[in-house]
Amino acid sequence: MDAFLYQATIYLAAAVIAVPLAARLGLGSVLGYLAAGIIIGPILGLVGAETEDLQHFAEFGVVMMLFLIGLELDPRALWAMRHKLVGLGGLQVLLSTLALMVAATAAGETWQVSLAVGLALSLSSTAIVLQTLSEKGLMQTRGGRASFSVLLTQDIAVIPILAFLPLLAMSGIPQISTDGSISRSEASNHASDGHEALSLVAGLPGWAVTLTTIAMIAIIILAGIYLTRPLFRFIHATNLREMYTALALLIVVGISFLMTLVGLSPALGAFLAGVVLANSEFRHELESDLTPFKGLLLGLFFITVGAGINYRLFLASPGDFIGLALLVIVTKGVILFFVGRAFGLRRRNHWLFTLSLAQAGEFGFVLLAFSKQQNVIPAALAEKLLLVIALSMLITPLLFIIYDLLSHRMGETRVEHEPDEIDEQGPVIIAGIGRFGQIVNRLVRASGYKTILLDNDMQAVQLMRRFGVKSFLGDPTRPELLKAAGIAKAQVLVVALDDPENTVKMVTYVRRTYPDLHIIARAYDRNHVFELYKAGADDIVREMFDSSLRAGRYVLEKIGLSEYEAAQAEQTFYAHDRLTVRELAALWVPGVPASENEAYIEKARALEKDLETALQELAEKKDHKSN
Repeated sequence: MDAFLYQATIYLAAAVIAVPLAARLGLGSVLGYLAAGIIIGPILGLVGAETEDLQHFAEFGVVMMLFLIGLELDPRALWAMRHKLVGLGGLQVLLSTLALMVAATAAGETWQVSLAVGLALSLSSTAIVLQTLSEKGLMQTRGGRASFSVLLTQDIAVIPILAFLPLLAMSGIPQISTDGSISRSEASNHASDGHEALSLVAGLPGWAVTLTTIAMIAIIILAGIYLTRPLFRFIHATNLREMYTALALLIVVGISFLMTLVGLSPALGAFLAGVVLANSEFRHELESDLTPFKGLLLGLFFITVGAGINYRLFLASPGDFIGLALLVIVTKGVILFFVGRAFGLRRRNHWLFTLSLAQAGEFGFVLLAFSKQQNVIPAALAEKLLLVIALSMLITPLLFIIYDLLSHRMGETRVEHEPDEIDEQGPVIIAGIGRFGQIVNRLVRASGYKTILLDNDMQAVQLMRRFGVKSFLGDPTRPELLKAAGIAKAQVLVVALDDPENTVKMVTYVRRTYPDLHIIARAYDRNHVFELYKAGADDIVREMFDSSLRAGRYVLEKIGLSEYEAAQAEQTFYAHDRLTVRELAALWVPGVPASENEAYIEKARALEKDLETALQELAEKKDHKSN
């Protein structure tokens, strides 16, 4: 017990000291955790052999992170990402593997070893990249979404890679028996400690392994759909807050265990469960319960990576290892640069995509350990590659600093600020105080009603305060901020955000959580109108529609119509457009361009003819009266 308390004190103290210092220096929390590990491990020698065992436990933070990522993804959104997953992500993995395989072959390795090395080094660090993108507020940028697509592809690719690696073994090559089962060498059938691993598929024929795996995935999906709601209601009846946390942990741990029984990745199982629960009303409850555990476990994981570095091996030839790490980063960076360019990324988004994914990742540790166990990669080479991966991860925060410098030179910096404490509530909440939100706020306040203004832009908030209008700094899409603003008692929510995706996300959450609240949303264009219509907005205002309509009325007045006649034409057009939006919304298909939707085109043409007929009838009435 004393030894445990001593080690816990060392790890926690290192994190508490190093991470805030790194954050204040602008290096990010990940580099702080890695530096803490290096200090208490290779430099001071305060931790020892327990680091490797602790790392296996800390890797569960990656599992939790993927579960939380899945919670943010609607299955329809995942399907809509299929082109990026297969194209952008698949191309990156394939080209990186081939390039690194060629480099390893040139260094004198066999093609089997070279291929295994290429596969292990082709994967980037999901933990570092996603956490850094979140901290810097870059997840919702185009480059951030592209990076996420590649990371998601890589995480999914780990599963077939693990299945493929034993085929490259230098000894004990798998043999297919007459019954279809796969027999491997003795070392691969047992855990390293001499105990047989718990498995439901060990020794089964190939067809039975497939059926068992499919059945396990189906059980997870069905349980997520039909069992979570009764479970949460049962927990809710106890009125014990800690039971929510226990249930959230049970879901993640239990699903991870079930996936290991059929030989699949716990991370993939957790991600799948998160996607299944993405539309659940308990999504935000799960997220708030698991986020602290995820952060601590990820931090512990990075500390163990730093503490586990073989400094004697590194000090024997530091230049060689740093050179190899830079070679991996440059090779992957060049490939990412051209892949990003081919998929239309430009300027800061292009550089963010290129620099954020250039390192090797934590799944490389897993693949190298598995390859060594399966006699694919020699132990000495695996130890060197582990050091190369760790060094590339250590260099990653510096790549983000380079991105910040490039972004600054492009004039596109973004400064994050702490959110305000909201001490007022009112019947009207306005999320977003740009030009659109400001006009809405002026009209409502001048009419004698109180409004609560929320925005994540410090300059916009400060501008409003200079004019005597109280507003609050914070991300309006965050549930806790809306709760503090009194959304449970509000009558109207005006969503006037600049980002169309955040607007849809916010409307979807608010409609599901507060079904009686009246939602007025700002739309960017007609496609955005359809998205908001399906998300549940009550009133949708296209930001350019009313101004364009007024300009059209001025045109009619100048070419012969009276003010009354032009106003009638404007009102007819307005009423017909509202009908058109409702009619076309039923035919609109997310992800399919309107130009490729035949039913949509046919209906739009018919409605346009109806508009022309209505306006012609107005003109005929005018002519009839004049005669």
